[in-house]
Amino acid sequence: MPRELIIDHINLNFETRFLKSISIMDSMEHGSGSQLDSEQDALIPGLPDDVALFCFARVPRKYHPILNCVSKRWRELVCSNELHLYRRNNCLEETWIYALCRDKSDQLHCYVLDSNQLQRGWKRIQDLPSRCLRRNGVGFEVLGKKLYLFGGCGWIEEATDEVYCYDASMNTWNTTAPLSIARSFFAYEALDGKIYAIGGIGSNSSNPHSWDTYNPLTDSWSSSIYPDILPDIEDSVVFNGKIYIRCAYSSVSSDVYAVVYDPSNGTWQHVDADMACGWRGPAVVINGVLYVLDQSSGIRLMMWLDDIREWTAVTRLSPILTRPPCRLVAIGTKVFVIGKGLGTVMFDVEDAIYMDGVLVSTSVPRLKSDDGEIIWDDVLSCKSLAI
Repeated sequence: MPRELIIDHINLNFETRFLKSISIMDSMEHGSGSQLDSEQDALIPGLPDDVALFCFARVPRKYHPILNCVSKRWRELVCSNELHLYRRNNCLEETWIYALCRDKSDQLHCYVLDSNQLQRGWKRIQDLPSRCLRRNGVGFEVLGKKLYLFGGCGWIEEATDEVYCYDASMNTWNTTAPLSIARSFFAYEALDGKIYAIGGIGSNSSNPHSWDTYNPLTDSWSSSIYPDILPDIEDSVVFNGKIYIRCAYSSVSSDVYAVVYDPSNGTWQHVDADMACGWRGPAVVINGVLYVLDQSSGIRLMMWLDDIREWTAVTRLSPILTRPPCRLVAIGTKVFVIGKGLGTVMFDVEDAIYMDGVLVSTSVPRLKSDDGEIIWDDVLSCKSLAI
């Protein structure tokens, strides 16, 4: 039997079993389930749990909230690491983009975009932790199926060590282990199953030349010190298995100061001038190639040619669809450029199409209020999360 027919048969069987399970649970609630005791412990009555897992893993992510409402056992499976790992190992993951924004009243909001259904647009995530709504310089990073919001400071509040965790499968926020050192306006990256919070501005008792490492297996942060980390951090990116950090421009010269950390041997080095001088915006890595969005004069996507140590322009983007300042997210070979008001442009760097010199792309309209006015939220950070 062809593979497509097998999958269709499985999907049909799953729908049938799904309806049957609803009927069984309804019967049990009305006291007529005594003959069904042997089936009530199964995920899908009549199917072994390993086959049920095979079926659940193929349900599109957008339907997971509905599965969560069917029963406690279904909710536990949908939110489990078991299902997350199964989908990842069988290339069934779906990647969504999360954006941390600040509105005109200086309050933080978090939005999500299904990268496979751009027409649905950005959706706001409710119940952002109230204690961090007006903080500045917060960290915003993804590890596994969780999103972490950490650190930051207020206008009259020193830097904090608080860490909040959003479980994307459960749509819930919780507190988790605090940073080793309170910090704000710092670099943050995830690498090799850990989160790094580097440099930035701390409280009076904090060391600005330090960095924290979060281990989710122990739910704890450890702190280290490197004297050449500067407080004024502009951007960071993971490239070639290392964390690159770009600091603010020097006030006395046009030089760009950047450092790189290699977690494999725990060493820091200075980034060479050729690479650092062209790193003038948010960066992403696609198939081992570094791309940077230069917004100093228009909006240009630049590419770092590592073999000849030079930057070259890939394309120029229209400011009509995306208004600076913009952020970048890469999913596969696709680049998402996300600007003010969450106006979003998507194109494939390996299959870019041009008409009359203009890049052909897919766009997502900016956010609008109920009365149709554009909401000009500033985009602070964007991350992709796959489940």
